Parts: sequence; structure tokens; C-alpha cells
Amino acid sequence: MFKLDHKSILIGISAVASTALFLTGCLPSSSNASEKVQSKTSASVGVYSIKNKTAIDGGVTYLRENGVETAYRYNEQSTKGVSFGRPATANEIKAWDLDALPDGSGLPEGEGSVEEGDELYEAQCASCHGDFGGGGNGYPQLTGGNQSKDENGIVITLKNQREYGKTDAPKRTVGTYWPKATTLFTYIRDAMPYATPKSLSNNEVYAITAYLLAQNGIKIDGEKMTEEYVLDAEKLAKVVLPNNNGFYPNIDGPTGPADVKAFFADRAKNIGSGTRCMTDCKDPGGQDGKTEATVVKIGYEMKDVVPAYSTIRDLPPEVEDASISKVERMYNESCKLCHATDKMGAPALGDVEAWRAVTAKGVDKVVYNAIHGMGGMPAKGGNEDLIPSEVKEIVDFMIESSQEKH
Repeated sequence: MFKLDHKSILIGISAVASTALFLTGCLPSSSNASEKVQSKTSASVGVYSIKNKTAIDGGVTYLRENGVETAYRYNEQSTKGVSFGRPATANEIKAWDLDALPDGSGLPEGEGSVEEGDELYEAQCASCHGDFGGGGNGYPQLTGGNQSKDENGIVITLKNQREYGKTDAPKRTVGTYWPKATTLFTYIRDAMPYATPKSLSNNEVYAITAYLLAQNGIKIDGEKMTEEYVLDAEKLAKVVLPNNNGFYPNIDGPTGPADVKAFFADRAKNIGSGTRCMTDCKDPGGQDGKTEATVVKIGYEMKDVVPAYSTIRDLPPEVEDASISKVERMYNESCKLCHATDKMGAPALGDVEAWRAVTAKGVDKVVYNAIHGMGGMPAKGGNEDLIPSEVKEIVDFMIESSQEKH
């Protein structure tokens, strides 16, 4: 998430990390690096001296002394005049610098209506995410869930599994879980549709974003998003999602890095002391350090779970569905993702005309292409465990399932 709000920090960290990797090498076992580096002004972690706890995740910054940093040596020679590559041009940076921040900065020009988004979603998204964003086919549910909050300001739907008797898992949808609406826009623009990412125009992305926000019942400036509602950059920046403040520490804004550091600095309060204990635990907060630790139990433990909870980590035995043939099961595992519909550019199972065109070149050619791959279709549907005879069985099954019924 730092990529969204703190691009300069991400770039800076990358540059430092790559430089450190280039200049360091592992010490031989005879090195004295395992001895603590002495410093009058530093603390220590294990056998290594540290400057201070300044890492973004509450970690430490180790001292560099005498060509040694922890268990590694680094090159002390001057790197003046050493240069690899070249600075990126303004256009190259512009092509990559597409992040839209929560305040709306970085959003492109364009607009799209809820009604337009409905049509686009049906054509580009529903095959994976289900009708109206309700989920399906193993892909995330985008809409639904109760956005009401409890007395502590927590979205109720996100607590489902913590309440006895509830069977639904937390509904982590755009309307209940996501904190920022601009993330929805950039994700759709950069990564969707699954088969053809970056193929949508800005207007189309605004339209699909508008549709999903409307399906989640989101209001903008108190206005309900009807079919005629048109979303643009200015309006999207005004969206406040129900779970806007549901994440901590707060990473947004110019104080984001400092807020994160402060959160991790108070580890005892926010994370715990870091002392692990499994048996005969003592409470470190007790005055004598010997007080029995308080046992905390789950308030709404669910016991009537099917199958029952178990500490055994083995996967349950697979039970074959007798109603599905072996070849259909192979099709489901290796080919269905692309051939369930025509949204992925492949002939859909059951589409008589599409398969008539495919088989016009001969069944043997179709089988050959399925085994060896062609265009956007990977060899054997991406399943290298299939043998050629099994691929032929799948092709025959798809052809037979796509013949005109009399």
C-alpha cells in the first residue's frame, strides 16, 4: 500500500536496497564479524550493534564500521565514475507513474455512467466475478455484505466468524472492506480484464468503477448513484468507503511513514512484548515477573463446525463426484477457465458455430494445437501432467458438447 501513497519512499528504498546488494558479500567463517561491533552510542541486537530503530516496520538500522555490516562485508572503494544504465526520461517515468492517490491526485481525465458500467461489467467481468459482482468461479466477491457498524465503528459484516451461530465468513467486498475507492479504479485499469489487462479506456474504467460503487450502495456527497449517475475524477476523489478508517496504523498522507514507525515503536501496546511462551507462562507485567499469565479465550468459539476442527494437517481424501465423468473433470481442471465463456477469446463450450469453425481445419489439427499450444492457449491448457491421449479425450469431449442438438 505504500506504493499507492508514498511512491518516493518506495523508490528510495529500492535504490538503497539494490546498492547494498551490489556492494555486499558474505563473510568467510574466519571473519571476526560475529564479534560485537563496539560503539559507545549504539545499542545491540544479538551480536550486532545498531544505530536506532528507524525501519518502517519497526526494525533496526545496523552500524557500518570497518567494512562490515552484520555478517556481510561491503566495498569501501570509491564508486565515483561507476555508472550503470542511465536516468529515466520524463516520458518513461510518466508511463509508469500512474498511481492515483486517495485524494484523487493522479486520476486521469474521463467519465463513465453507472448504466454504461453495467453493460461493460456484464461483457468483461461477470464471467469471473458473477452477476452484479456477487462472486463465483473462484474469483472475489465484489459486492454485498452489511455496511452497518457496531459501537466500536467496526463494519459488522467483517466480524461474521467471531459471532457464535454465524456460518458466513467475513464479507470482504468493495463496500465493506476496501478503504479507498481510487484503488478500485487503478486496479481495474492496470490488471483487468484478466485475459486482456490494460485494454479498457479511462472512460470504460470510470464506468465499471461507477457500477461497482453503485451496486455496493455507495453515496457520493450524499447522492445515491442511479443508472444515470456519471463518475469522473473529481467525484471519485470524494468517495468515502465505510471501512475508510478500518485499517491501522494509518499509512495515508505525509505523516504516513512516521505514523507507522510510531505504531511499531510501541510494540508492547500494539503488537506484544515479542516474548513467546507455550507452557508455564508468566506475566511479564507482574510486579515480580512470576505472576501466572492471563489465559485469553475466544469469546464466541464455534464448536459445531463440519468437518470438526483438527490439528492434523493432512489434506482430507479426495472424494470423486460420481456424477462427473473423468474427462469432464479433466476439462474442469485444465480448460474450463478459458472455455467456459468466450470472454477469454477462446471458443466457449457449447457454442456450435464457434466449434464448427475450429473443427473446419480438422480434428487432428485441433488436438495438435491443444497439445502443443498456440496463440494465447498454453500447451495442454497449462497442465503438463496431461498426456497426449488425455488431451485428445478433452478435445473430443468439448467438440461433442458443442454439437447442434437434434
